[in-house]
Amino acid sequence: MDGIAEDLQDKVAIVTGAGSRPGEGVGNGRAAAILLARAGARVVCADSMAAWAEETRRMIEAEGGEALTAEGDVTRPEDCKRIVEAATARWGRLDALVNNVGIGGPPGTAEEVDLEAWAQGLLVNVTSMMLMAKYAVPAMRASGGGAIVNIGSVAGLRGGHPHLLYPTSKGAVVNMTRAMAVHHAKDRIRVNCICPGMVYTPMVQKGGMTPEMREARRKRSILQVEGSGWDVGAAVAFLCGGNSRWMTGTIVPVDAGTTAIAALPDEMR
Repeated sequence: MDGIAEDLQDKVAIVTGAGSRPGEGVGNGRAAAILLARAGARVVCADSMAAWAEETRRMIEAEGGEALTAEGDVTRPEDCKRIVEAATARWGRLDALVNNVGIGGPPGTAEEVDLEAWAQGLLVNVTSMMLMAKYAVPAMRASGGGAIVNIGSVAGLRGGHPHLLYPTSKGAVVNMTRAMAVHHAKDRIRVNCICPGMVYTPMVQKGGMTPEMREARRKRSILQVEGSGWDVGAAVAFLCGGNSRWMTGTIVPVDAGTTAIAALPDEMR
């Protein structure tokens, strides 16, 4: 275990999309921020919705952790720069970045999709992660290294999605992660990607998830257990911490085994 720090004590992490819309359960960003704080990190809760991020900060501080809120739109370079500066101004360093912001994007195939909505979807789901890394990497280099975790999706690993934008953008996140891992290894910055499966979050709930649809999603995996933002957040905390020090450029499905099988369990009997 020489050289491995199990926790993140006194490290500084930025989580984008750290708020969680009102609803049942918890979003991936809020769960990640809380679990990073429980591991000892000081957390910048960044979100375009200040009230949502502020609630995450309140929850962290209620448990004795340290956090601050940074309102910003991560598709805007100036906001990304300001979010990073909020971390370094408060705590003098940056050790981890969690690129969590993402949207479902516009519906439709290549024939049907609205071109302006397509461009905006790529901007939110892909370019924002590049922009945050653009400003975070120099700060991490100054701190002696760090970890970046990009949130993708199992939709970026498999076909079959009804719309073109979402799996295309999430597939881009997967290979962007691999490229970043090579680019920044010399600076002792590890870059990994988490691909969540069909977790149940307030965003999913707000999208009109019926009980029947929710049950069908639960059954589309090996474990047949519904996942939540806490499952994704636990993987984030691991990849930001010292126990993953020998991992970079990896793509980690957190999906109850959905991507491990060609057929559902009941179809194999």
